Amino acid sequence: MNPTLIIVPTYNERDNLPHMVQALLSLPVPVDVLVVDDNSPDGTGAIADELAAAHPQIHVLHRTEKDGLGRAYLAGFRWALERPYEFIFEMDCDFSHNPQDIPAFLEAARKVDLVLGSRYVGGIRVINWPLRRLMLSRFAGKYVMLVTGMPFTDPTGGYKCFRRRALQGLDLDGIQSNGYGFQIELTNKLWRQGFTVAEVPIIFTDRTRGQSKMAGGIINEAFWLVWRLWLENGLRRSPRPPKKST
Repeated sequence: MNPTLIIVPTYNERDNLPHMVQALLSLPVPVDVLVVDDNSPDGTGAIADELAAAHPQIHVLHRTEKDGLGRAYLAGFRWALERPYEFIFEMDCDFSHNPQDIPAFLEAARKVDLVLGSRYVGGIRVINWPLRRLMLSRFAGKYVMLVTGMPFTDPTGGYKCFRRRALQGLDLDGIQSNGYGFQIELTNKLWRQGFTVAEVPIIFTDRTRGQSKMAGGIINEAFWLVWRLWLENGLRRSPRPPKKST
């Protein structure tokens, strides 16, 4: 078992998954991979099983239905915490997240609890997105920063590396959101507890195979979520001060 686990949720990713596994296993750092498949009708789950049979670093978690990205990641987190992984990644299967960035994440994660892959730190690095979607993403980041106070340029991004202790500090059963809001909620809950967070620059390339799973309900969820997080933090836009020992 390697100390690093890459969680890759899948739904109808049969064209991408074999290429992603090959890319991950070819990295200069050793990693394990957990494919969390939501009963893909295109047979992605069966392909994942074949890859796992051929490579001991590949593991598969089958879920019975499509239940959202956040629920898939939570299932993967619980699986990871039952095993002695130290670095646990969220990563898309469609190559919008470049596997070659993983060594940079791991280098940063040796000093902090959570590493966020940012499309916007130090400039805009997004390829093949329409202007409307880019503007929506940039507005979302500014909106989250304004309401919650989190000083991160890309709070909705889904390329992340958690230290084990960070995931252990989350109440996974209490995570309510599922889409973009899921990414915001995880980062906010860790940030306001005082866990350390860093951003590393990434280049985000829109998928070339398969179809996007983004829907309007995901955006609405994230819009209202930030106000709930602000209320939960006692109307603060900064982490709560640590409790004084008695």
